[in-house]
Amino acid sequence: MMDFEQHILPNRDGFGKDPFGYSALVWHKWGMAQTLAGFSVDITKPPTKEDLKSPVLWLSQAHAMSEAARVVIQSTPNLEHLPIYTRDVCDCQYCAIGLMLVGYSLEICLKAMLIIEKGIQVYIKEEKKYKHHNLENLGEFIPDLNTKDKAILRVLSHFVLWAGRYPDPGSGREGKAEEIFVISEKHQISAKDLFELSARIMGHSQNVALRGKEWGQFSHRNIPATDVD
Repeated sequence: MMDFEQHILPNRDGFGKDPFGYSALVWHKWGMAQTLAGFSVDITKPPTKEDLKSPVLWLSQAHAMSEAARVVIQSTPNLEHLPIYTRDVCDCQYCAIGLMLVGYSLEICLKAMLIIEKGIQVYIKEEKKYKHHNLENLGEFIPDLNTKDKAILRVLSHFVLWAGRYPDPGSGREGKAEEIFVISEKHQISAKDLFELSARIMGHSQNVALRGKEWGQFSHRNIPATDVD
């Protein structure tokens, strides 16, 4: 059991010793997990493009991003060392970073579902169509999205594109900042609305994953037998 834990379970000591290396071990950890599940994977070789489109990796990344968003949003930043007149400014920016992480988690989850629905090979051929951050467009296949849901995805895309990363959208695009207020006020979007939609989309991935297994979209290099049962 100790050998299993050493290779598979999280080990933050490894992060402390080598933060970049530890954080880049995703493929190697997944390869070892598949090998331990009975499917031999040679992690000494670089992963193929098909390997890196494993829906498991994408759904796991979405979950990691969602957890990071939860930690940020549920925490209060330490702003005491800042001048009093900039604390509220920084808190708004802190919350914007949390929304950026929510947006990224949904983007990755939506793309994971597209990989499952289409199959890895088809998705790779069509990948250029999905290389963007337009959540409303990516989420077109999600059932029962109403006008407010689509508005939430539209405004959340701003935080993925710029509002969670920079204080301005870039020269010549200053009007983008106003769009956030217009959409949010028009549709009266609350945090409750945002997180309920996020949970609904993330939850839908479970239904899509089940269909993927039924249709044979998951090969042995994507999900170990222990996960399928």
